[in-house]
Amino acid sequence: MKTHLALSMVLTGAMLAGGCATKKYVRNTAAPIQAKVDQVGEQSNRNTAGIEDARKEIKSVDEKAESGISQVRERAMTADNHAAEAMTKATEAGTMAADARTRADKANSEIASLRNVVANIDDYKPAGETSVLFKFNSDKLTPEGKADLDKLASSQANMKRYVVAVEGFTDKTGTVEYNNQLSQRRANTVVNYLVTQHNIPLYRIYMVGLGPNKPADEGKGREAREKNRRVEVKIFNADQTMASASAPASDR
Repeated sequence: MKTHLALSMVLTGAMLAGGCATKKYVRNTAAPIQAKVDQVGEQSNRNTAGIEDARKEIKSVDEKAESGISQVRERAMTADNHAAEAMTKATEAGTMAADARTRADKANSEIASLRNVVANIDDYKPAGETSVLFKFNSDKLTPEGKADLDKLASSQANMKRYVVAVEGFTDKTGTVEYNNQLSQRRANTVVNYLVTQHNIPLYRIYMVGLGPNKPADEGKGREAREKNRRVEVKIFNADQTMASASAPASDR
């Protein structure tokens, strides 16, 4: 009995001693492995963070590159627009210069013609005239006045060297200043009609407003006032003088 008890105690002690040794072995073996696992986990976390940082950096670089490309494109488009505007302005400037040259050539031609008229003013002889009447205080052409101008203008259709004298008048009713202005407006009306309706060049027309001066009728009645509210139009032609000068002496 005592022998069995002792044996049992020895076995129990051996088992306890063996169990403690096994746990210690497992603990000593597992600890380094766990440390390695933890180290690998930390490294993996660091790698993951590094990858994320790299992705963010790449994204930032892409965004900057895209922004730079957009800015370059915008500058290029702006440069194209400026170039197109410059081309348009250059074309407009060329057109304006061409127009200016055309107007200058025309003006020079007209000036030369006018100088020729002035130089040979004595060669111009009366070739036709009419007196256009106006209503009281009016500068509007009447149908009769237009008909008189049409008839006179048709007479210069075949003339080459001619000038037109237009003189505006009023009666003596009202102030001199107002009548001078009214006579000028009446003369302007006649000139405008001759230029727009009969294509008479403006440089061939000499115009003046004389108010109540040089009345057609010195009377003071209604009939006299009606005659004085007028515009006198006269055409002077040098073609006949030139033809006469160029004709052979035997034909004169």
